[in-house]
Amino acid sequence: MLHLHEIQIFLQHTPSHLQDIVLELRNIIASVVPQAVEVIRWGGLSYFHEGRGGLVSAGICQIGIHRDHVRLAFIHGTFLSEPRGLFEGTQKYKRYIRLTSYESAPWDYLRQLIDEAAQLDPRSLQASNS
Repeated sequence: MLHLHEIQIFLQHTPSHLQDIVLELRNIIASVVPQAVEVIRWGGLSYFHEGRGGLVSAGICQIGIHRDHVRLAFIHGTFLSEPRGLFEGTQKYKRYIRLTSYESAPWDYLRQLIDEAAQLDPRSLQASNS
């Protein structure tokens, strides 16, 4: 994980209510997937399994900061079970959940999705889809 100072610099222009969401997501990711690599890419924070590949091929999730919300995105989201129907997005595999307030975020559910994404190995999906 990145040092807190780097995160503070990254978030310095982000509204405080969105910072709270980002910091809680970071805490969840660190507790669920302590071995995840955290990098600042594409205007947000990206998490991946270093031993499995790069940001996309071994991606776990991404935290994107937008003007009025935070997006928790899953590069391989179409392969995750998502019974609540919160996923948005139309890309081939990537899906995201829009978070507008700390209080309304489904924290336990997000933890489950992050855990499922961390256990997913996209290499096995490619082999079964060939």
